[in-house]
Amino acid sequence: MRAERAAREARLRSDAAANRERILEVALAELTRSADVPLSAIAKKAGVGQGTLYRNFPSREALVLEIYRHEMRQVADTAAELLRTRAPDQALREWMGHLARFAMAKAGLADALHKAISASCGQEKPGHGQMTEAVALLLRANDELGTIRPGVTTDDFLLAIAGLWQIGPDENGQARARRLLDLVMDGLRAGAPGVAGPGRRPTGRAEPGRGGGRPGGPSPAGGPARPRAVALRSAGCLTDQPGSGSAVRGRGGKPAAR
Repeated sequence: MRAERAAREARLRSDAAANRERILEVALAELTRSADVPLSAIAKKAGVGQGTLYRNFPSREALVLEIYRHEMRQVADTAAELLRTRAPDQALREWMGHLARFAMAKAGLADALHKAISASCGQEKPGHGQMTEAVALLLRANDELGTIRPGVTTDDFLLAIAGLWQIGPDENGQARARRLLDLVMDGLRAGAPGVAGPGRRPTGRAEPGRGGGRPGGPSPAGGPARPRAVALRSAGCLTDQPGSGSAVRGRGGKPAAR
């Protein structure tokens, strides 16, 4: 009897977890299309009753914020995976690419997220804990090998990449994000004490050997170091919608004037 009861409870837990995952999946798709989609429509499409939805997510704001946390957690978890299979600077630059794709893919959720955060302002930002832990892990691994400049903090990094949340999912979005992240990576490498080993070239740039010297350093002729990325804006509660605010690049692909 105990074994049967334990098996039944395990099935119930499994079913509950599957229902929760299905609700999040459907809600992400539906809220991306319309920030005002009724929760009853989400429940119906997910194949669950409204009671099940509300037991998991007591309000629209709770559902939207959990979608964002869930997606951010998946991005954050890739940091440790990349460090197991990549050099630290390669892992950092590749992870930044994952974050950029996440930011642009979830641009359609901006309206719903804006409303949810406005209703719950003062609480911790969605996914903030997982994101700062992932950044700290990547920065620490690079700092230990001297592949980035000393003293870079998680706040420094998050401010530097805040421009990602201003890039819309249009046809130029990927190129703009790539340019921004290359600038950030150049800034991180400027002043790095480590030296690339034999047969290894700096990573994160499309053009090998650009700049001639060590990654992010001065040119062989003693010219100025590559430009460093600066904090484009504070991420705040991430209430800005992608595409609003100042552009990352101006006409002709040059950095926009601030």
